[in-house]
Amino acid sequence: MKQRPLVLGWQLRSYLALRPLLQPLMRRVVAKRVAKGKDDPARSPEKLGQSSVPRPEGTLIWLHAVGLGEVLALRPLLKEMARQAPNVSFLVTSTARSSGQVMGANLPANTIHQFLPLDGPRFVAAFLDHWQPDLSIWSEQDLWPGAICDTARRGISLAYINARITEAGHKSRARFRSAFGDLMRLFDLVAGQDADSVARLRDLGAQAPRQMGSLKPAADPLLVDAAALNAVKAQTEGRTVWVAASTHKEDEALVIAAHQELLRAEPTALLILAPRVPDRRAEIGDALTDAGLSYALRSTGATPSAEVPVYMADTFGELGLWYRLADIAFVGGSAGEVGGHNPWEAIGQGCAVLHGANTSNFRQDYADLAQVGLATECAGAGAAAHIADVLANLDKAGDAAQVQQKAEALVARAREGLTPLARDLLALLRAAP
Repeated sequence: MKQRPLVLGWQLRSYLALRPLLQPLMRRVVAKRVAKGKDDPARSPEKLGQSSVPRPEGTLIWLHAVGLGEVLALRPLLKEMARQAPNVSFLVTSTARSSGQVMGANLPANTIHQFLPLDGPRFVAAFLDHWQPDLSIWSEQDLWPGAICDTARRGISLAYINARITEAGHKSRARFRSAFGDLMRLFDLVAGQDADSVARLRDLGAQAPRQMGSLKPAADPLLVDAAALNAVKAQTEGRTVWVAASTHKEDEALVIAAHQELLRAEPTALLILAPRVPDRRAEIGDALTDAGLSYALRSTGATPSAEVPVYMADTFGELGLWYRLADIAFVGGSAGEVGGHNPWEAIGQGCAVLHGANTSNFRQDYADLAQVGLATECAGAGAAAHIADVLANLDKAGDAAQVQQKAEALVARAREGLTPLARDLLALLRAAP
């Protein structure tokens, strides 16, 4: 295959020179992750560029995002591209294990999910030899320099969309300004989620970056098992139900204190606690026990009986169920240093959002939601009491109807931008060498 020559600075050339030396270490990393249960042994060969899934015939567009939330955010764009180009197939890659566990049921037709290979030249070459994509689209923040360079060398068009560059992310990338600028110049289209991200991309070397808005507001509602939803609804009928989703340790300390407050006013209230990492169930269980709260585990098949004030949803892929069941949601990652998680998954189910003080990862999203009354910050010394007060004074039917109406308007506005974005991405197929 004839290679396209790349003009790269010393920083990126140095990284690329190290890749062959690091390949043996990468193999050991995959083996250790499998041994520790962090990777699926059946799918771990994908991390080394090996696939047992055949490539579909015809044009194939490859999209990459880091994890479950980021991949699910691509769904409306996939559907719009498929609408404009019905004969195109799609390959979606990710790196987080959780994304692979729930991808199959949540991706559109003509779409295959694989794990992205580690950034060794042999692994990436095997991946590209097998899939032979006609266009490569990278989303948000998970950029692998070797894979991007190897793709560009083959003359495959590249796009970087839904880019989100925080102030901290800008500072860290600025230390490698030459390498990041070289990467940005390999992309035929660069689009940031907000004006700040666009300005930071331009400062880091992107040529003519454009603003597109976030894909996450436009995402389809999370899927749910109707039978499971009906069963849990019957088990929780008459109770005030709220969910704390994608939580970390600091979030759990806050929501546990809030639930203690709420139980004084509503002794039958139920907290559904869905941690970001379900394997932390023992640690969270200890915190609940120390707080005097009994709990049941979803993973054991236990149900949220009337005697249980906390139900730990320690499973993957069921947030659509819990958001549909809840009257309101606390979205985690916001009480500590994480920077907040995606609020739109809750909003898409008609569920208003509470959050802590740190939502830097979704600053514009939370600002937009707060402006229309769909997101409320609960922070500081009175945060637990604030959450309990909001929950104790819900007008369940009226609030749910208003949330649904406002959410639908925001989603419709976000989807308006998908048609021109899909058109411009598909145009890169025709522009490829």
